[in-house]
Amino acid sequence: MRIIAGNFRGKKILKPKDVLTRPLKDLTKESIFNIINHSNNFSVEIKESKILDLFSGTGSFGIECLSREAKHVTFVENYNKILQILKKNLNNLNSLKNFDVLEIDAFKIFNNKKLNKSFDIIFLDPPYKEKKIFELIYLIYENRILDKNGIIIIHRHKKEKNYFPKKFNILVEKKYGISKIIFGNFYLN
Repeated sequence: MRIIAGNFRGKKILKPKDVLTRPLKDLTKESIFNIINHSNNFSVEIKESKILDLFSGTGSFGIECLSREAKHVTFVENYNKILQILKKNLNNLNSLKNFDVLEIDAFKIFNNKKLNKSFDIIFLDPPYKEKKIFELIYLIYENRILDKNGIIIIHRHKKEKNYFPKKFNILVEKKYGISKIIFGNFYLN
């Protein structure tokens, strides 16, 4: 795994040694950033954006955003074995300070007082076995943490059925190998 573009291009990202963590593959990550940069379905740019990286794992997505000059990235991860790798990967970025790591379950994040801002991009990359994505997207909507022009990016297994709240608007859906990437936002009322 590596950083694809930006200030830290080519820098390696440490991978997990256990089989419970499924890192975001470089090809899938590159495709996500190509869609962000070239889609006519939304107008979000990484540079100067506030990013929420839920189920961060090794931090691959959020670190790529930092490399591309995101304003701030909030990493959310609670699996102890992967937290050590996430922190090492962040420490390898030459003393960058525009990020924080919340060691908390993603479903409990709305109880955390540190999460009192809105985000331009929210990235959800839960374990494939996680079935409560509907609930999490609903909480994102209810807590109004997605900027009105922001997007949610969801990484799932391609065979996973989509069950989203009625307010969720799918803008783009692509499949890569066994992965499915969904870009969406909320219908404005």
